[in-house]
Amino acid sequence: MNEERPSVSSTGTLAVLILGPTASGKSAASMHVVRSLPAEIISIDSALVYRGMDIGTAKPTHSERNEAVHHLIDIIDPCESYSAARFANDANRLIDEIDARNRLPLLVGGTMLYAKALTEGLNELPQADLQIRTALDAQAAELGWPAMHRRLQAIDPQTAARLEPADAQRIQRALEVHEITGMPMTQLLATQRAAPNNRRWLKIALEPSDRAVLHARIARRLHQMIDEGLVEEVRALRARGDLNLSMPSMRCVGYRQIWEHLDGQYDLDTAIARAIAATRQLAKRQLTWLRSTPDKIVVDCLAPDANQQVLDLVQEHQ
Repeated sequence: MNEERPSVSSTGTLAVLILGPTASGKSAASMHVVRSLPAEIISIDSALVYRGMDIGTAKPTHSERNEAVHHLIDIIDPCESYSAARFANDANRLIDEIDARNRLPLLVGGTMLYAKALTEGLNELPQADLQIRTALDAQAAELGWPAMHRRLQAIDPQTAARLEPADAQRIQRALEVHEITGMPMTQLLATQRAAPNNRRWLKIALEPSDRAVLHARIARRLHQMIDEGLVEEVRALRARGDLNLSMPSMRCVGYRQIWEHLDGQYDLDTAIARAIAATRQLAKRQLTWLRSTPDKIVVDCLAPDANQQVLDLVQEHQ
């Protein structure tokens, strides 16, 4: 993928972001960088923060974590929540600490809302309201999320247009924001809190030149997770008794579908197929976010030398 390269500021702390959809090879690219440069990795992944959720989140292996310092992994319990605002605060603190150690902050992941909050600033949105969420969940259980999506279209057509009708978590959040404030999320997002201006952001986007190849990677990885024990991992989480499918942790792709299988809603083959489909939809949303990300440099994640291209870009901007 060739496109005109954006300029990167020549002043401030250099922080490198390696962004991309699921299964695009972000972890491999980041490990290639840390094997050549003094760097520490900060995860930009809303699922890697949870302890005890290892297989389905494709966490770095013990070997990789011994080889390179990784931050913002295994920092909360699955019954807790983590936000883009908390991520931005944590990541900014870590960037300064890593820079003070004369090492390169390398931010890696696919949670695009976190990346946007960090590099472009935070939106002023209300905190979650459990009572409203519970009511919305009850309505969705009766009507279905496509019907809730149609409700959102009437309230906030711009937000609805970028969400899939089955994207329960984001539809619920947009409806919740409207319930709390009386205003559509689109209107609230127009108010931005500025991001730190002492950063040089090098944004590298790993994007596939052939979407079908990425889809095949997603399917292979999901089957590998099953072989590694994903069903047993979800069974153990379910057995705790304090988790349920309304929690952000259990809404992670793969976990939700296997949980529903263990609930007896469908057999394992169907759960796997649904998890693959959900992961493909996640990748589609991630690529949509990437398309609107300013000042990024695109590397074809399917190129044989993709990892080396990423390293070359980092060295070029150091």
